[in-house]
Amino acid sequence: MAVVAVLRALGLGDCCTAVPALRGLARAFPDHRRVLAAPAWLAPLVDRAATGFEVIDCDLRGAASPFPPLPSVFDGADVAVNLHGRGPQSTAALLASRPGRLLAFGEAGCPSWAAGEHEVRRWCRLLAGAAIPTDPDDLDIDVSADAALVPVADRGATILHPGAASGARRWPVQRWAAVARAEQAAGRRVLITGSGSEAAKAGRVAATAGLDAGAVRAGRTSLPALAGLLATAGRVVCGDTGVAHLATAVRAPSVVLFGPTAPAEWGPPAHRPWHRALWAGRYGDPHAEVVDAGLLRISVDDVLAALADLPTAQEADGAGARCTTLTTVTSSSSSGP
Repeated sequence: MAVVAVLRALGLGDCCTAVPALRGLARAFPDHRRVLAAPAWLAPLVDRAATGFEVIDCDLRGAASPFPPLPSVFDGADVAVNLHGRGPQSTAALLASRPGRLLAFGEAGCPSWAAGEHEVRRWCRLLAGAAIPTDPDDLDIDVSADAALVPVADRGATILHPGAASGARRWPVQRWAAVARAEQAAGRRVLITGSGSEAAKAGRVAATAGLDAGAVRAGRTSLPALAGLLATAGRVVCGDTGVAHLATAVRAPSVVLFGPTAPAEWGPPAHRPWHRALWAGRYGDPHAEVVDAGLLRISVDDVLAALADLPTAQEADGAGARCTTLTTVTSSSSSGP
């Protein structure tokens, strides 16, 4: 059987933003075996995206140059697709597998990389250059089966996700706790999510906010369970991280805090009124270990104001085209620790 092999061996947000491109490839190559090199733990999400792609375990986050050899399924693949990065390392790794055809920025018949482009549209444009149609708005992932398993007590909760891959994108614990206290005072159940490595920070947020230990779900929730929890949430507050993209995929009302990176490059769709992106308009190093100065300019009051203005998904659908504002650019002064 002919093979289409796609490289995107990155994280949760990267997987979500690639869904429209993966669906375009599935339509273009319906009779091919379709494989995606990505971390194995993302397989349930890829399955729910209904692209027909099989995940082959491969995690190249932080991989040094040159890349390690790719999974053997790439060897001589009929079509290889670089959804991993701009190259040259990722493209060189794919060329070394000697595919029949390579779709990658800068390669023959493909467009060039463009800085400042939204991540979703970037990969759709790559495929458009190869005459493969895509829909950048085709982001939704059906997790209804996972949502049905969420306990009644957890449905409608405010989900706070304080973690992020780098210190630059981690808003301070005290501010997360202040948001948690405000939501609890408003009569909303608050749950704190995160990975196992983020459990300690989630615990500090809960303790500082006076939440009970049961509110901490960090390290205790599988990816499908997290997707179901987000899909049934009343609202989600998170940083510029994978959970923000998962909230978009399941249409969860959300407030996303941006620091060194612009929402125009990684934010939720601007036409969906049940998302709010907060950004101070400052660029920085998204991989720095010290919290970004722009992120610190987003205050607790900014977040609470965005939450107060946040419609439910049902309200937004009813409002239609009247609700078009997505990104709030804040110039608030830094306040608090």
